Amino acid sequence: MTLVITGASQGIGAAIAEVFAEAYGDEARLSLVARSEDKLADVAERCRCFGAVAEVFPCDVTHEAAVVAMAEAVQSTLETPNVLVNNAGAFVPGSFSETDTEVFRSQIAVNLTSAFLVTRAFLGGMMERGSGDIMFMASVAAVRGYPGGVAYCAAKHGLLGLARALREEVKDHGIRVMAILPGATRTASWEGTDLPDERFIDPKDIALSVLDAHRLSSRAVVEEIIIRPRLGDI
Repeated sequence: MTLVITGASQGIGAAIAEVFAEAYGDEARLSLVARSEDKLADVAERCRCFGAVAEVFPCDVTHEAAVVAMAEAVQSTLETPNVLVNNAGAFVPGSFSETDTEVFRSQIAVNLTSAFLVTRAFLGGMMERGSGDIMFMASVAAVRGYPGGVAYCAAKHGLLGLARALREEVKDHGIRVMAILPGATRTASWEGTDLPDERFIDPKDIALSVLDAHRLSSRAVVEEIIIRPRLGDI
C-alpha cells in the first residue's frame, strides 16, 4: 500500500497519514509532502510507530519544477502510489472588494493548481499500472458560496470541477477519482477562534472517511463525500 499525501504536515493531511499507517501497519509506505520538513518529520515518526514506512518530501506544490522533482523522488524511493491524496490548501479570508489580484492568484495556486500539478505528475504511472485512487480534498465551499471567502470558494469550486472531469477521463483505466467536501474542521485555519470543539469536525473523522472510501471494492467509487459538523456550518 503506497500513499502520497500533500499538505501532510498538519491537520487533515497528518490525520490521513496516521489513520492509514495504523490501518495497514508495516504494509503502509507513505510519502509525506508539504513545505515544512520539520513538521513532516514529526508526522512521519508518529506513522512509524505503527510499523509503516514513512518518508518526507519537502515541496512547494504550487511550483511545477518542484512537483516534478518531488514525484521523481517519490517514485524512485517508494514507487507509484496506490492512493494519491491532494490535500494541500490554504484559506485567506476576504470579500470581493478586499481581495486583490495577487491574493486571488495565490488562492487558486495553492488550492487548485497544486492539485493539477501533483496529479499530472503521478497519473501516467497509475494509468500504466491500471489502478489507483486519486482523492481531492475540496470543501463545502465547493458547492456553496459565502461572504468573506471569494477566492477560496472560487478555487474549491474549480477543484471539484477538476475532480469530476478527471473521473470521466480515467474511469476506464482502473482509476477511481473521489472528492471529499468537509465543513469546518478543527485545524490550524481556525486557530484563535473561541468556538467550542463540538462546532468542528475532528480531522480524524475526515481521515477515516478517506480510508473507508478507499476500502470499497474496485467495482465501486465514492464520487463525493460531504461531511459537516453535526450542528451545521459555521
